[in-house]
Amino acid sequence: MWAEDEADKIEEVILKDDSRKSLCGQELEDCSPVQPAVHLKPKMVDPIPKEKVIETILESSPEDEEIINSVVAGTTASYSLESKLGDCRRAAAIRREALQRTTGRSLSGLPLDGFDYQSILGQCCEMPVGYVQIPVGIAGPLKLDGRVYSVPMATTEGCLVASANRGCKAIAMSGGATSVVLRDGMTRAPVVRFGTAKRAADLKFFLESPANFETIAGVFNSSSRFGRLQSIKCAIAGKNMYMRFSCSTGDAMGMNMVSKGVQNVLDFLQKDFPDMDVMGISGNFCSDKKPAAVNWIEGRGKSVVCEAIIKGDIVRKVLKTSVNSLVELNMLKNLAGSAMAGALGGFNAQASNIVTAVYIATGQDPAQNVESSNCITMMEAVNNGEDLHVSVTMPSIEVGTVGGGTQLASQSACLNLLGVKGASKETPGSNSRQLACIVAGTVLAAELSLMSALATGQLVNSHMKYNRSAKDVTKASS
Repeated sequence: MWAEDEADKIEEVILKDDSRKSLCGQELEDCSPVQPAVHLKPKMVDPIPKEKVIETILESSPEDEEIINSVVAGTTASYSLESKLGDCRRAAAIRREALQRTTGRSLSGLPLDGFDYQSILGQCCEMPVGYVQIPVGIAGPLKLDGRVYSVPMATTEGCLVASANRGCKAIAMSGGATSVVLRDGMTRAPVVRFGTAKRAADLKFFLESPANFETIAGVFNSSSRFGRLQSIKCAIAGKNMYMRFSCSTGDAMGMNMVSKGVQNVLDFLQKDFPDMDVMGISGNFCSDKKPAAVNWIEGRGKSVVCEAIIKGDIVRKVLKTSVNSLVELNMLKNLAGSAMAGALGGFNAQASNIVTAVYIATGQDPAQNVESSNCITMMEAVNNGEDLHVSVTMPSIEVGTVGGGTQLASQSACLNLLGVKGASKETPGSNSRQLACIVAGTVLAAELSLMSALATGQLVNSHMKYNRSAKDVTKASS
């Protein structure tokens, strides 16, 4: 639970002061300008001779030294070290040493030890030479759907966790947030080509006929225990046809699952449409890792809406602003401003910040932040203008609690912290849906806090104080 003096602690991190006496637009205009950067004359550094030994990674045995020299000479393929040696850590160390000798560049700041390289073999990363460390902070407690969560966020952006933390407090002190999963289906859209547009249309009509869906679903579903076909939407461009398959995928994010089912259907269709030329199992009508209106409108993964009513006194005490200021700024920034920019799904303040931080911490695919951050933030004065109703609607959150990076030790620990590790045996798919709701709830908290900082003109002050390093980066290894 929150301590009595927590408001003061959060305030110290987020706000330098809260002396707001003007409208939000005036406050932002009156912010003191940032001091210009000091331009330093670059220091010339002599290149490191390639033959110089930069770092001792392992006690090189004569055998290891021979392998390193072979990799450097190009007679042994670096990618084959794991299979040849049967020791993933040793392979990474040899590859790393060979890389340093080849490039003449040090990797001393990149850790090698302390990681299970066997765990990523064949599924997470090829040709490893170490791992990158990202700090993980905890935002919360987030009170959501009657439960309380401590949300792990992996980020290098100062103020981000603290800001989400403040939003979580405002939500908790107002009774908590509520979320609903509106849709749950991963998509894959192959592209096929025919000799004529009419033949492409024939397939479109065949797939969209209700009489054929049961047969096609049976073919699709035979590829997986959990994948269940939900719908097929077709689009034609000349003689090319795009088929957007949507299916439930249990607790997996589901890209591989839906792809297997689609391949089964394509093989089946080839019998009745022998002139169909499969150009690619992904034709970008899916659409994966790219801004696309189809995801914003039709959804992809989990479609979630999350809402809360923040009491007026909490808005004033914790968020240091007013209900009217937040409602006005949300309209001007997240709605009208995003429309002026021609935004596609970007009607929010910082959904991407939260999605990416939680994704990295929990082993999701960070590149899917593109569509998963689709979000519209709404704010409205309620209860005779005394309180604030705030909501985020996110139509394409792509998450899983099994497979991919979720099985790595650190990411698995973060999923365990949230109570969603692995697959749910009782209700398949419930863990991944719960994770999607947690993502949306944390986005809601962060939207509240950032919009409040903007409304009080404190964004620049907080970032200048907590998001700038005094460390001399010019001393870093080249």
